[in-house]
Amino acid sequence: MLIIRETFTAKPGQASKFAKLFRRVFTDHKSVRIMTDMVGEFNTIVMETEVRDLADFEQRMKDYTSGKSRPDIDAKAFEEMSKYADMYMVGRREILQVIE
Repeated sequence: MLIIRETFTAKPGQASKFAKLFRRVFTDHKSVRIMTDMVGEFNTIVMETEVRDLADFEQRMKDYTSGKSRPDIDAKAFEEMSKYADMYMVGRREILQVIE
């Protein structure tokens, strides 16, 4: 299993809105956690997703970037996600292997 951790630094005043948008989009996904900072850099949003392997992650990315609507994602929130890049300054992705 892999953990995909995507960390964003939101623009001032956008962190809460950004985190809530992620939560709405991924409401029904048990494998996705949305977190915000308590200590450390301000305006930090972290999304962690569990996937089986890199092929699973690659398929999810293809589905997302294709713009296909998904029955498990609210259509309005999915449409709002097209503007999420306006809400943050920098972001990064880490792929971590879970040792079992």
